[in-house]
Formats: sequence, structure tokens, C-alpha cells
Amino acid sequence: MSPQSTLAPVRDQIAPPKRYGVFLHNDDYTTMDFVVEILTDIFRQPEQRAIAIMLQIHHQGKGLCGEYSRDIAETKQQQVLNRASEAGFPLLCTVEELS
Repeated sequence: MSPQSTLAPVRDQIAPPKRYGVFLHNDDYTTMDFVVEILTDIFRQPEQRAIAIMLQIHHQGKGLCGEYSRDIAETKQQQVLNRASEAGFPLLCTVEELS
């Protein structure tokens, strides 16, 4: 039996890692400029894309900022919450498993 034949079934059983979305939610206090700043600084979105996401958050109530593995998504969430708290904004940031 060759080594490759014993490894093949294991490779077939490995599923790709789950993806998690990081979402920002609209509120009546956090400024649009601050949301764009979060999107460009933490999520590395280009400014035009950040503005489009901010407008989606404003009009639809929430917007997807990025897709990551769970650990990275949770780290991004904590960065957003820390920055919002330091700036005195109640910005809500959630992590949701994507299908």
C-alpha cells in the first residue's frame, strides 16, 4: 500500500473552514465618518467601498464588513468595540456564521 493511498481518504474528509461575517449595525449616535474610519482602518476597505458599506448600514440596518475565520472575525469585532468605546459611540458589531 503506497503512502498516497492511505492519505487520500483523510483529505476527502477535511472540510474547508467555516467562514464568519463581521457586521456593523446602525444606531442613532455613531457618526457616518466614524463608521467609514472603522471600515478603512480595521477592515482595510478602500474608501469608496467603505462609504458604500456605511450607506448600506445606514439604510438597511446592518452591513457586512468582511468574511474571516472565526478567530480573526472575533478579533476584528473586539477591535471595533474597543475603538467605539474609546470614542464614546455605542456601535454594535456582531459575528455571524455564514452559510
